[in-house]
Amino acid sequence: MNKWILLFIPLVCTISSARDLRREISLHAGWRFEIGDNLDYAQPGYDDSDWERIRVPSTWESEGFPGYDGYAWYRMHMKFPKQLEDKSLYIKLGYIDDVDEVYINGRFLNGSGSFPPEYQSAYNHERIYHLPHNMLRFGDENVIAVRVYDDYLDGGIRNGSIGIYSYPMISMKMDLSGQWLFSPGDAPEWADTEYDDSDWDRMQIPSNWENQDFPFHDGYGWYRKHITIPDKFKADRLILALGLIDDADEVYFNGTKIGRTGSFPGEGSGNYYGNSWQEDRFYMVPPHLMRWNETNTIAVRVYDYQGPGGIYDGPLGLTTKEAYIKYRRNKKSFDHWLKQLFDSWD
Repeated sequence: MNKWILLFIPLVCTISSARDLRREISLHAGWRFEIGDNLDYAQPGYDDSDWERIRVPSTWESEGFPGYDGYAWYRMHMKFPKQLEDKSLYIKLGYIDDVDEVYINGRFLNGSGSFPPEYQSAYNHERIYHLPHNMLRFGDENVIAVRVYDDYLDGGIRNGSIGIYSYPMISMKMDLSGQWLFSPGDAPEWADTEYDDSDWDRMQIPSNWENQDFPFHDGYGWYRKHITIPDKFKADRLILALGLIDDADEVYFNGTKIGRTGSFPGEGSGNYYGNSWQEDRFYMVPPHLMRWNETNTIAVRVYDYQGPGGIYDGPLGLTTKEAYIKYRRNKKSFDHWLKQLFDSWD
């Protein structure tokens, strides 16, 4: 996923292959740092008052830890202004050498690479992670904790424009980010509403499945989620938002396929996934499939050709036709503004 960054004053815009983002808060100052590894460091109540202060971005070697390889943690205490509640938010941590896991208020958010013993570096991948609103405390203190592993040479949050970024927001009737059920492999009965998935793994999404116990997994994987939809939404035409998926997907609602994006193996002339990993997933849910005030099952079949896989970015949830149309129009206006900006610089 090749990305390029354009910086100017006073506004910072990031144009990535996946998202067009606008910076709201700089996170270049205020970080605390400690070497070693302790998962208690992720908890918001942990006392980090005696930790070192560290500049971000910078290698930790240049900040007084020469020759250190292994685990280290970064922590920051910050407030999310209430005026950001109506925006879709992302945290951008630039390039981290080599592996990371990010926690927000003690809850796992996302990560890149794989920690030992199945070590895999992600030093050349820019970290841009969606921030679900249900993980944040608007108007109050939040704790960001970043667990890092460096194998050799330089380590840490080493470069990039670190901050909180926004993206044109789509309002949700139900937020579906968070824990889903997951299983690698492929079986047609996994689409069925009555299938027993009680022994499946639990996975936090949006996040690549490589970050959650399935390193190096390419091929098929399925997600399932059971939700109760209140009948107060009966008057709305509901649309299922599934963010960004790497690479191809088929989506089932109560056992019926409602949409797909990309090509699976054996389909098409080249059997190649193209750029489907960059496409927003929105699928209309036919009203006759809804079970109001009862359990509904969403099943998502995914095929990953290579590299990271799975439902890796938001937004995820149930929205309305009206909100979707507004979102598309706002996004089109934002994209048009960016194009005009770039054309003016030619």
